[in-house]
Amino acid sequence: MKIFEKITKLLFTVVILVTTGTYVYADDEVTFTAQAPQAVVRGERFRITYRVNSANPKQFRAPDMKGLSVLAGPSTSTSQGMTYVNGQMTTTASVSYTFIVVAEEEGDYTIEGATVTVGDKNYTSNGLTIKALPPDSSQPQSRQQSGQSSSSSQSGGSSQSGQQTPDEISSDDLFMLATVDKTSLYEQEAVLLTFKVYCSPSLNLTSLSNRMPDLKNFHVQEVELPRNKEFQLEHYNGRNYKTVIWSQYVLFPQQSGELEIPSTTFEGVISQPVRSSTNDIFDFFYNSNRYIDIKRDLTTRRIAINVKPLPSGKSKNFYGGVGEFTISSTISATDITANDAVTINVVLSGTGNLKLVMTPNLTLPQDFDIYDPKVDNKYTIKNGRQTGNKVFEYLFIPRHAGEYNIPPLEFQYFDIKSGSYKTLLTDGYTLNVAKGQGGESHVSMSYVSKEDLKFVGQDVRFRTTGGKLSNVNDMFFGSAVFWILLSLPAVLLFVLVIILRKRISDNANITRVRIKKASSVAAKRLKVARKLMNDGNKDKFYDEILRAVYGYLSDKLVIPVANLSKQSIIEELGKKSVSDELIERVKRLLDDCEFVRYAPGDDTGRMDRMYEEAANTIGELENIIK
Repeated sequence: MKIFEKITKLLFTVVILVTTGTYVYADDEVTFTAQAPQAVVRGERFRITYRVNSANPKQFRAPDMKGLSVLAGPSTSTSQGMTYVNGQMTTTASVSYTFIVVAEEEGDYTIEGATVTVGDKNYTSNGLTIKALPPDSSQPQSRQQSGQSSSSSQSGGSSQSGQQTPDEISSDDLFMLATVDKTSLYEQEAVLLTFKVYCSPSLNLTSLSNRMPDLKNFHVQEVELPRNKEFQLEHYNGRNYKTVIWSQYVLFPQQSGELEIPSTTFEGVISQPVRSSTNDIFDFFYNSNRYIDIKRDLTTRRIAINVKPLPSGKSKNFYGGVGEFTISSTISATDITANDAVTINVVLSGTGNLKLVMTPNLTLPQDFDIYDPKVDNKYTIKNGRQTGNKVFEYLFIPRHAGEYNIPPLEFQYFDIKSGSYKTLLTDGYTLNVAKGQGGESHVSMSYVSKEDLKFVGQDVRFRTTGGKLSNVNDMFFGSAVFWILLSLPAVLLFVLVIILRKRISDNANITRVRIKKASSVAAKRLKVARKLMNDGNKDKFYDEILRAVYGYLSDKLVIPVANLSKQSIIEELGKKSVSDELIERVKRLLDDCEFVRYAPGDDTGRMDRMYEEAANTIGELENIIK
């Protein structure tokens, strides 16, 4: 009875779906694609598959597979699927055409697209480029030429030999290579560091892990790679390996000299099936589905890099840019009224150390209210280089009417290709500021003519009443106290003028102003960093800490931005009678600021420690350097 009820409910559901549902065949956009491994081994079979997402394709025409021997095909297979969402049923179908082929010679093979007809239209697939590699020189010829299963061919054309025991896995079967795209470069020039794993086709590498090497003398940017690693076949040192780029980093050397990328150790895990050591049939079935994990350390070699210092020729308009750049600017308005805000956006575009470029100085009239520039980084890592743009937003408010000239902003950078400094200019602007409403004070006075004053005979008369008379010498008017109080505003005004003149003189001395305001500027940046830490914004927190520390040391030690480096900071601290212990703490703080954002670990605890260390170090330096 229960079975009958279930069948009834099932039939009722089908009737509902048929009567209320709408069928949609996902056949509107036809796609026709070709798939094959990028690299294969000469003499080994592999598959070339053409797939069209249509249920009724006609007249499939295969291309000329030049140089490849077709062993079988095309074999046709059909797949269908059905989904039901919100009363709408969608049906999908596809047809695949598969060839089993072999490359008889080494080299590159180019195969044009195949064609197929769907309805009244012809469709052409993508072309293929396949590289045929030589067989392993260490393998017997019979093993190289032996037929392989189609599944191994699909994984890249590699042969599946017998599984190795843990003791048989050598450093030639599994290793990691660290390479750089150049070993001689300028300071702040980008270098691409690549970690690539090589694995024997017979091994099943399941995971890799490592800790980023300690790169104290480099600014590091990690390249985003696909999470799903796809191995490709590669011939290296006489053997064929499954290879994949595991991680990449763009490095910017922060000082010149002989720098080193230290060796790095990766921990690889290989999954191997358990093989029976006896002929016991029960032991065979028990261990047939069991796997063990084998751990291997993969250590890369150290890499020496020669970093050349930037040549002489820097100007005050050099802000650390190294690469190839262009610059442009826009202004929000040129005809405004007093007390209106104006924005100038300066866009620095190109390829180079964009993130490390400091904010250029925009020359503005002295009586403008100027705010700290806002910086927006919009760069990506492309082809191993940092490319994009950096936007500087300058906000200011003119307080008085008049015509003001804003000169072009000059930006000097070091051009890698020419090996020389180049200067870029933005547009200059003429700002017309009109008087704003309420911007001026208007004083109105009324006058009374003498004719309006008339003595009216006897209209009003005063009469003297009795009272006490005072001695003229006892009156406040004309007394010593009167004259002291009368002269006091003049004395205060004179003192105020002297104080203001001294303040103007002090502000005219830019160096003295930088030294005086170094601590307050650093405190503001640390306050911003504190807020970023509370918000969990790791990247911006470390950037703000780095700006606070470097900005404080630049202002306090009067080091020009173009000459600011760890070496110059340490030298100036030594001249200021700072203790060796405190100098070492400053050096360690600068190193940690540049490195810690890329190091794995507990970011919350690390950010707390970094903030406390920066605040304490700046406080101690403030007590020593006056």
